[in-house]
Amino acid sequence: MATSTLLPASQPPLKVARGSSKQTSLSLFRSAARPGCSEIADAPENAPPVNPLRSSGPDAQLVGIARLAASSPLADAKRGTEYFQLPVRSILNHCDSDRVPFNWTINPYRGCEFGCKYCYARYTHEFMELDGGEFEKKIYAKQSAGELFERDIDKPALEDEHIAIGTATDPYQPAERDFRNTRSILERAAVREGLSLSITTKSDQVVRDIDLLKKIAEKSSLTVNLSITTIRARLARLLEPRAPRPDLRLKAVRALRDAGISAGVLVMPVIPRITDDPADLERLARAARAAGAEWFASNVLFLMPVAQRQFLPFVAKHFPRLSREYNEWYGKFGRGVPEEYRRGLSKVFERLRQKYGFNGRPVGQSASRPKSKPQLTLALMPTGQ
Repeated sequence: MATSTLLPASQPPLKVARGSSKQTSLSLFRSAARPGCSEIADAPENAPPVNPLRSSGPDAQLVGIARLAASSPLADAKRGTEYFQLPVRSILNHCDSDRVPFNWTINPYRGCEFGCKYCYARYTHEFMELDGGEFEKKIYAKQSAGELFERDIDKPALEDEHIAIGTATDPYQPAERDFRNTRSILERAAVREGLSLSITTKSDQVVRDIDLLKKIAEKSSLTVNLSITTIRARLARLLEPRAPRPDLRLKAVRALRDAGISAGVLVMPVIPRITDDPADLERLARAARAAGAEWFASNVLFLMPVAQRQFLPFVAKHFPRLSREYNEWYGKFGRGVPEEYRRGLSKVFERLRQKYGFNGRPVGQSASRPKSKPQLTLALMPTGQ
C-alpha cells in the first residue's frame, strides 16, 4: 500500500417483499443532534401511524424520521442489503455547514451500498436510531422524489441558490437502477430554466442520464463531479468495496465531457498515508486530464465519531503500522491531521493543477451564495466519504 512523503516521518412502482413489512436489528439508542447538513426535516409533520407489527415495545417511542424508518416497508433485499421506501415531506435539505459552499442539498437515498470504509455520512443513520455500521446494509429510497422536487424548487428561498445532489449518499448507487429517484429528479430539472445544480458520484451509472444532463445544461448551470480517491484498483476495492472501479469512473468523465457536460474529479477524501502517495496522485491527475476533467479538487479525510468507530478498526486490521498515528489524529479527542500535513497536501495539488491545466470550477458559476469558495479552496465533503 502507498505510503506518504507529504509529512515528515418518474419512479416505477416496486413490489413490497412478501411476508416482511418491518426492519430487523433496530438500535434503540438515542442519537444527539449532528452539526452540518441535516436531513431531520425529511420527517413529515404528521407522520403516519407506526406499523401495527411495531406498535408496542421500545420502538413505539420513536419519533420523526426514526419513526418513519421503523415503519417503512421492505421493498427488496439482495446482496445482503435491504431496501426500504421512506416517506418524506421534502426532498431538499438545508445545509448550514461552513465546510460546504452551498445552502441546499438533495440526497435521493439514505444509506449507500458502496460501503466506503471512511464514509463520514454514516452519522445520518443515527437520526433514524440505526447504528452507523448499517449504513450500507439498510438503504432507504425517499418516496415521490421527483414530485417533491417539482414542488419544492419553486420556493422563494431557493431563488438563485445552488443545489448539490449527492452529498451524504451516492445518487447513482445500485438502488438507483430500481428506484430511479435521481432520474425522476433530473426529469423535472430538465424542463426548468435557470437552475444551478451539481451532482457528485462514485458511479459510472451517471452516463445513463446523459440525455437529461444535456437538456439541463442547455437551460441551467450544471456540473458533475466524479469522486475518485485512488487510481489503484485493488486499493479502491479495499476502501470502497462496491463502488465502480476508478477506470470506469474516468470513462464516465470522458463520456460526460464528450457530451458537452461540465465535469471534473474530486479526490475526496485524500486518506493520509494510504492514498496520498505523490506518484499515485500524479498518475490520477494525468488520467483525469486525459479524460477531459475540468477540475481536480481535494480534501483530506474527515471522520465524525460514528465513522471513527468504523474506520479506525479497519486501519488497525489492514494498515497496522498506521494505527497508532490514526488514533492520535482521529481518536476520541483527535482533530484530524496536523496543519503541516494540510499545507503539504495543498501544495501537491496546486502543483498538479498547474502542471495539467485544471482551471474549471466544480460548483456552478451561477451559484450566488456569498460564502461560496472557488475551486482551489473547495471544502466539499464527497458522496462516499
